[in-house]
This record gives sequence, C-alpha cells and structure tokens, in this order.
Amino acid sequence: MCGICGIVTGPRGSRIVRREQVERMCNAIRHRGPDGEGMFLDTGVALGHRRLSIVDVAHGAQPMASDDGRYQVVYNGEVYNHPVLMPQLQAEGVRYATHCDTETVLHLYERVGKALPLQLRGMFAIALWDRTERELFLVRDRLGVKPLYYAHLDDGTLLFGSEIKAILASGEIRAELNAGALPDFLANYAPSGDETMYAGIRRLPAGHSLTWKDGAITIAEYWDLAFAEGTLDDRSDDSLVEEYRERFREAVKMRLMADVPLGMFLSGGIDSAAITAVMSELVDEPVKTFSVAFAEREANELTYARMVSQRYGTDHHEVVVSPQDFFGALPTLVWHEDEPIAHPSSIALNFVSRLAAEHVKVVLTGEGSDETLAGYNRYRVTIFNSRFGSRYQSLVPSALQAAVRSGIGALPGSTGLRRKLERTFLFLPSDLDTIYFDNFAVFGRARQGTLLSPAWRERVAGIDPYAAHHAALGRTNATSLLNRLLYADTKTYLQELLMKQDQMSMAASIESRVPFLDHPLIEFAGALPLRMKLRGVTTKYILREAMKSSLPPEILSRKKMGFPVPVGAWFAGAWRHVIDEFVLSPRAAARGLFDMNEVSVMADRHLRGEQKHDQRLWALVNLEIWQRIFLDGEPVESISLAA
Repeated sequence: MCGICGIVTGPRGSRIVRREQVERMCNAIRHRGPDGEGMFLDTGVALGHRRLSIVDVAHGAQPMASDDGRYQVVYNGEVYNHPVLMPQLQAEGVRYATHCDTETVLHLYERVGKALPLQLRGMFAIALWDRTERELFLVRDRLGVKPLYYAHLDDGTLLFGSEIKAILASGEIRAELNAGALPDFLANYAPSGDETMYAGIRRLPAGHSLTWKDGAITIAEYWDLAFAEGTLDDRSDDSLVEEYRERFREAVKMRLMADVPLGMFLSGGIDSAAITAVMSELVDEPVKTFSVAFAEREANELTYARMVSQRYGTDHHEVVVSPQDFFGALPTLVWHEDEPIAHPSSIALNFVSRLAAEHVKVVLTGEGSDETLAGYNRYRVTIFNSRFGSRYQSLVPSALQAAVRSGIGALPGSTGLRRKLERTFLFLPSDLDTIYFDNFAVFGRARQGTLLSPAWRERVAGIDPYAAHHAALGRTNATSLLNRLLYADTKTYLQELLMKQDQMSMAASIESRVPFLDHPLIEFAGALPLRMKLRGVTTKYILREAMKSSLPPEILSRKKMGFPVPVGAWFAGAWRHVIDEFVLSPRAAARGLFDMNEVSVMADRHLRGEQKHDQRLWALVNLEIWQRIFLDGEPVESISLAA
C-alpha cells in the first residue's frame, strides 16, 4: 500500500517539471507511505512514490524501471495472484531482481501492454511511463478499492495522484468549488460519479484506464460487473452455498499475503465476523482483531464484537471514542479525506485504524457484501414500494390517496411512525427516482430547491443529482429491479465507502484489504438467483447460510446497524455550538450557497427535537470545514470545534 503521484507536460514536454514540485506532491501524501520515497524525472515527466512496505520489505523501491530503461512504474496496491504470476513469468525466462509484486506488474506490462489489468487479481492504482513512446498509462482496479485522481490542463499537461491534495500541492491548479458536483454532494453524501468537489479534478472510474499521449487523454473501460441472470437458477441452494463458501474462503486466503503482521477490523456484524471466522481457520496464531465504539449505548456494538472474539480466541483490542475525541479529530480528518466527510463513521474508522497501527500494518475489512448481496434494508423497502405502489395508485381514488397523505403529514414530526410512513407508497409516487434515490437521499431534489439560495438554484438548474446513478442504470445488463439497484450502488455508493476506508486507514499508515470485493467472488454473486441474496426479509441470505455452522446465532440473526454515531444527539446537546459556528454563523452565510432562513428552521427543529436532521446538519458542518481548509486556505490546526 502506497501513494503515487506524477506530472506529464504538454504535447512536447514544453513545461518544465521541477523536482521541488514532485517533492511537494509526495510530501502531501507522506502518511500513505512513511517507509520510503522515490522519484523519477525526465524531460516533461515526473513520477513520485511513497512506500508502505508490505511485501518484500527490504526491496521493491519505486519508481521501478524495466531492465532496458524503457518503462517506469509507480504503483499503489496489492496483486494477490503475484505468487502464481511470478513463477509463470520465470518459466518464460523472466529474471526477477526482487520478490515484490511491483516487478510482476512491470514484467507483465512489457508482455501484454494495456491488457495488464485483466491479468491482475487485487486492488491497484498503477502509473506506467513508456519512455520510447512518451506515453503514460494509468489504470485502476475493477472495483475501485484504490483511489486515483487526475487533472487534465488546457495545455495538455496531466497531473495525477492517490489523493487530491497531491495534485493541489503541485501548484498547477487551485482549489475551487465544483458547482456541478454540489447537487450530487447534497443528495448522496459525496460526489458519486467521476466528478469531485474540485473544479478540474476528476477521479478515474473503477475498472478503467487512462492513456496520455501528446497532450490528449483516452479513457477506456476494461471490466464491468455483469449479471448472468437465470444461469444458476436451476442449481440447488446447498450447492450454491457451498460454492460461495469456497470462493469466499479463497478470497480471504489470498488477502493474507504479507511479510508484515496483519489483523481484522471486527465490528460485530456478520461481514467482519465471517472474515474473522475464516481467518482463524487459515492462520496458526490468534487473529488480531480491532473494534471501536462510542460510550452511548445505542452506538456501541462491542458486545457482539467480543462474542466473535471469544468464539475464535482472537487477540482483541478496543477503543471507545468520546465526543471530545470525535470533534477534536474532525478538521484533520476532513483534510485527509480531501472532501467533506460523508459519513460520521469515518471518524471512528480512523480511531480504530490508529489502534490497529500499534500492532499491525495490514487489516482485512468487511466492505462490499451489502452492495453485492443486497445487505441494505432499502433494497427490500424499494422492492416493496415498487410492487405495491403502482397498484395502489392505479386502484385507489386520488381523493382517498390525498387524504392518506394528509393524515400521514399530520402526525407529529418526531414520531418514528410518521418517518416510516413517509417513505412508503402511501406517501410517495412509485417512480424509482422518488422511492429510491430521493427517499434515501440526504437532501432530495425538492429539499434542495428550498435549501439553495436563489443564485445557486439558478446556477445548478438542470443538473441531475442522480446523474451517475442514471448512467449506471442505463449501462447494466441486469433486468431485475434488485440487481439494477445493486449495480447502481456498486458504481456510486460503494465508491464513497471505499474512499472512506482507504483514506481513513491510510491516514494512520495502515493498509486495508476487502475480501468481499474479490472480483471472481462478485462475478459469481452477480449470477446468483435473487432468492440467494434477498429472501423475504432476510438480507445476504447466501452469506448467512454459508456461515451458519461457524458463527453464533446472535450474529447470524442480527439486523444491520451500519455503524451508528450519535452525532444528532451531540448536536442537540453539548455540541450545538458546532452548528452555530459551522452552519449558522455569518461566515457560513456569507458564502451565499444556502437560504439561511431554511437552514435556520431546519437546525431549530432538530435542536428542539421536532424533526431529525442529523445527516443534513452533518453534511453542512463538513462542507463548511472543507471550504475553510481547502478553499480559504485556513490551517487545519486553527480550526477548533471545542466549546
């Protein structure tokens, strides 16, 4: 796990690349690789690398050059089939100078060129410079586990980096708010497509490559998730469960490849528990497990994590985060995330990463199963609303429908019943944008219309906050509603979660690996019958069946909690000054983004307990902190959330 960055200049390399530029870019992501630094400079090109040594610790420094000097590579990630590829290449006459997977990447590129990523099984962001052709090849892994950002300037210059701050450190581009990404951010926690919050800076999509030559770029897709619906429908449940179990076990086993200590983030949910169970079968010593929680009862899952730890005799470690710790870390972690922090759980993730870094350099985590095996309750709710909504709206007289909506709206806003009914077909139209995207948005389309100031409503008029989701729905070959939703979330929401996982763990200089996103495993999941994903009200049915003999019943039957953070209660209590400073202050109002009357009413209703707006207030707090750090240039250490 490392950090990479670089610059290639205009068509003829007319812009001079200075060593100090690349040094600044590397220093900006020093936390990603505290074990070493390397640079390659040539006419019109520079590559930078920060190394976190995991495999072949003593060797494998980057940039790494081919024997003839034609190719230079910088690389972030792990190729898990390296132990298979290396002897195959040696049998073909390749002579290795190291035992690291970077050299495998380089030798494969010499042989297969841009078909390289199809040979790799793992997580990666790779930059390869061809000195002869003066061509740069960037590629990102199939699921987007490893990040890669770029900026293509008007003169043809290309800048890239593992984090946005590396691109900004070059001095070639200023941090400016990307107006086109604002509706997406407000609706979906974070920009969910290729756009970022910065004008002119984009992310390379998962499963894509970018080729730069003579100042022009070409982006190509090399892999996509397909749904072979119907192909496995005739197989028995038992045989499918057995095959999934074996594929999952293989995915975990491959991610144990390391020359350094590794461990497991254990939340107490079924995903992390399943990985812990399999790891315990595959290693000789007790698995090192790490858990995080808050003192508040509703935000503490340590009982379940301890249950799994005791079952498998793990070497278990815990950290409990106080609100003082939480808010004290927030500005620094916004800097690490590069964009407003979408999920409060990111803060907890960094704390448990710091705990783990005291013991290991690699951890396995449970991301990815929800988006591939239908783990979120919103899938079940949406299918229910879609199935019954169209019948209800066609059969029930419109006057009666209006009366029902009026009755729901008359319920007290603080009641759970009203919030639940407002998310059903009794209250909402049955089109997908309303019952799925708007229904689970932070600020849906209608709410954005009242939130934004008149000037900004006009500025973003016509921008679809769900453009990335609609594009995904238009690309997938899935025909069932469930698989279509899974595909859209894999291309959008999952990307947010993976960036959270990467940046919060790398802020602590620790590598995280995600077995559920082993691409052969999710290709198999794509072909599974729907009954093996969502069966009645049971989510992730095949995983629960696969782990039935391994996990305690309390873990198998648990409802999904996500990772609860009591930020709404904190805002309404001792930490309401955070809302006053970062949401309602004259400085926040002066930006002109929002109708402050609307913001004030929303905040007041939350603070008085009339309506829950914790997610919305969290988004606005983080947006303001982000703007102060990146747009205003305010030092992180000068931003305090203390009372």
